[in-house]
Amino acid sequence: MILALQGGMAVGKTTAARYVAAHAPDVTVFFEDNAPALAALRGRSLDKHVFEDYCEIQRAFIQQEIDHYARAAACPCALLDLGPQEIEFYTLHYPRSIGQNWPVAQALAPELAALRQCRIDRTLFLQASTPVLYRRKEQDKTRDRGFFEHTVHHLLPAKERWFAAQPRIDFLNTDDLTQEETAVAVLAWVQRCRKEKI
Repeated sequence: MILALQGGMAVGKTTAARYVAAHAPDVTVFFEDNAPALAALRGRSLDKHVFEDYCEIQRAFIQQEIDHYARAAACPCALLDLGPQEIEFYTLHYPRSIGQNWPVAQALAPELAALRQCRIDRTLFLQASTPVLYRRKEQDKTRDRGFFEHTVHHLLPAKERWFAAQPRIDFLNTDDLTQEETAVAVLAWVQRCRKEKI
């Protein structure tokens, strides 16, 4: 079984994933790790605002996610912090968020087809209102969130709509939950998914 956590920046995905890792040792948690893609792209001077360069960048990130998924698929139960759906959404929608109408789906058709073979059994999308996301961002000084403004205002609304149209998606509004309460709710969701699968 492969499960995934989704949501906007600062919503609490990684904190919840750490909680699951600590309290459900039989669940293998895979945290977001862009090091392989960044290593493959290092020194190439690619610009994501140029169509051809953007496609090269996304090829590296798609391959990274396919490799990531293969490791998760070898586990009896895995929880992904983000996952292949995130890369598919971003690949297709980031250009529109910067006012570009690039034919990304056509240019990356083989890569996207391979990515869609990475099947997630169920996804939990953590939601929070914009003011709550801003407050949580300000409270967490441990992470660089330089892309936060663009994500919240130009990508997150489309991301919620896109995920709502996908199969096997659950939503959890975290506005009135503490970090610990959110983490406990995520663990309960993981346990429920596992029970229902059996």
